[in-house]
Amino acid sequence: MTHAEIAFDRCRDDFPALARQQDGQPLAYFDGPGGTQVPRPVIEAITRYYSRGTANTHGPFATSKETDQLIQATREAVAALLGAPAWWCISFGANMTSLAFALSHALARSLQPGDEIVITQLDHEANRGPWKALAEQGALVREVALRPDGTLDPEDFARQVTARTRLVAVGYASNLLGTVNDVALARRLSKAVGALLLVDAVHGAPHFPLDVVAMDADFLLCSAYKFYGPHVGILYTRPGLLETLEPDRLCTVDPEAPWRIETGTLNHAALAGVKAAVEYLASFGEGSELRTQLQDALANIEARERQVARHYAEQAARIPGLRVWGPSFLALHRAPTVAVTLEGISPLEAAKRLGKRGVLVGDGHFYAARASEVLGLAEGGGVLRAGMSLYTTEAEVDRLVEGLAGLARR
Repeated sequence: MTHAEIAFDRCRDDFPALARQQDGQPLAYFDGPGGTQVPRPVIEAITRYYSRGTANTHGPFATSKETDQLIQATREAVAALLGAPAWWCISFGANMTSLAFALSHALARSLQPGDEIVITQLDHEANRGPWKALAEQGALVREVALRPDGTLDPEDFARQVTARTRLVAVGYASNLLGTVNDVALARRLSKAVGALLLVDAVHGAPHFPLDVVAMDADFLLCSAYKFYGPHVGILYTRPGLLETLEPDRLCTVDPEAPWRIETGTLNHAALAGVKAAVEYLASFGEGSELRTQLQDALANIEARERQVARHYAEQAARIPGLRVWGPSFLALHRAPTVAVTLEGISPLEAAKRLGKRGVLVGDGHFYAARASEVLGLAEGGGVLRAGMSLYTTEAEVDRLVEGLAGLARR
């Protein structure tokens, strides 16, 4: 067996929550897109920080210096995960949404009437709402159209980006349909008009190797609780860019990156968990440095999750009255997140019945409300979403398919 195969074979023992049972059956967690389960090394890192003595930053004593060192090491670990050129490109916040609003407030101070912001119909509302709010500052907000197959219309994308565009905000991958967007197209279009590019990688970071330099992103946002860590928002900013913005901040805050956009005291124990989560991801790969180890690990995770998700999509599609939404798994690039609807039963009712069997799937629009509306899914209650994580097995998928087939026969 390869290193990765051994790691995947053993990984379920790392997650205490996977041992939990309901009516004699282990719970099957398909709700990873809403937040993954947490492995023991992450739990232990958080506990260790609290156990050894907490302290705020910049003090002349041991526990404070340890906190400073922890924050620095976590920035370095996240920089390695994203391929950032330096640790000072990485800022932290309460969550991705808070950081997006912080950027929105900062950009608002430099907008001129008639400036344009481009968002998409596919994105999570956290990558739409903060930018739609800029209309209050006189900006024109334009939407890229979503096609029935769950992909963005490239021709419409080109039409929406104009000489007045200041920012293009696009998701790396859809948390609703699993679509992986053409970020390279977004970069070409935005660069041609001198606009900033912001990438929401909340649903990309757990599943794919990311490289912000190759992506040429100005901003990239993600959340650690989606990749086996605690609730911490992460912001990558291109070197030198953050200093040109005026975010909401106290006069006592360091005006340089990465601190310029960070408000108040960070959650130090959670940051210990973020570092541990990155290191845990790295354990699924090989390499002489953390960055190369992470790239190998995420490639292995992508292949593993794709196999399990494709197995689910193919089995589910055979159920009478069931429809799988989003791009085909024949597509070159697709997230392991599968949205379905079942004729004659609402997503909510299906999720409730599956939950009674210990199969945990979510229902609704998952904050991709505009996409749900455009695809005609909103009135029916959205979709039933199953997300594959690195600990998901085909045996669990078979339990889900069996449950869906039972619902279809009722």
